[in-house]
Amino acid sequence: MGIDFHSKKNRITYTTREADSSWREAIKALVPIENIEKALDIGCGGGIYSKALSDMGVEKVTGVDFSKAILEGAKENCKNYNNITFVNGNAYETSLHSQTYDLLMERALIHHLNDLRSCFSEAFRLLKRDGFCIIQDRTPEDCFIKGDNNHIRGYFFELFPRLMEWEEKRRYTSDFAIKMLQEVGFSHIEEVKLWETRACFKNKERLLKDISNRTGRSILHELDDNELKLLLKHIDKSLPTDTNIIEKDRWTIWKAIK
Repeated sequence: MGIDFHSKKNRITYTTREADSSWREAIKALVPIENIEKALDIGCGGGIYSKALSDMGVEKVTGVDFSKAILEGAKENCKNYNNITFVNGNAYETSLHSQTYDLLMERALIHHLNDLRSCFSEAFRLLKRDGFCIIQDRTPEDCFIKGDNNHIRGYFFELFPRLMEWEEKRRYTSDFAIKMLQEVGFSHIEEVKLWETRACFKNKERLLKDISNRTGRSILHELDDNELKLLLKHIDKSLPTDTNIIEKDRWTIWKAIK
C-alpha cells in the first residue's frame, strides 16, 4: 500500500486547502518575509504554501516536486499567480542555480526522504549567503499526541497501533534534524513548535467525508478500504455529534541561516 504520488488520480489531493493564518504568523515571526525576493518551495505538492508565500509578499516563488502529476494540480491551483513557477525535480538534486534564493522551505517533506544530509546540502547550495532555510515536519513526539476534537490524527494510532511503528520509522527526531543542518554548514538554528490549523469543518459528517477520501493524508493510504471504514466508525463514535471541528496538527519548525 502507500500513496502513489505519481498517479493522476492523486493529482489534486494536495490542492484542497489554504494555508492557515497560524502558519503565516509563525513564518512571519521567524523570517523577515517583507525582505524576501526569491523563495523556493521544495516538495511543494499542490502549491498551497507556494501561494501563501506569494500572498505574504514574496516577489518570486518557485515550487519543486518530484511528481509530474501533482505538479499539474499545483499549476492549476496557482493559475492566477503569475509570480509562481513550478519545476519537476527532487530534493537531492533540483538542477537549479546555486546561491539564488533568499528563502528555502521544505514543509512536510523530510519524512519522505532517507538521506537528510544530501537534502540539506542541496538546500545550502541553493540559498544565498545569509539566506533562510525553513524545515517543517512532525517528530515522533508530535505525531503521537492523544486524539481529541482537534487532534484527529491521534485516533488513527489509537485504533491501529501498527501505524505508530510505521510512522516512527519515517519520522526524524529534532536532534537528528538539527545535527544534519549543522553538519552541512547551517548556523543560528532555532526550533519552534506550531499547532497549525489544518481545516475547519462545520460538522462531523464533513470531517468524515474528508477522511474517507484520504485527502492530503498519506498515512491513510496505509489502510485498506475495510480498515478505513473501521476508522471512520471509530472517529464517529469518539467525537460529539453537533459541534464545529477545528482540526489541528502539531509540527516542529527548524529555522537555519546559511
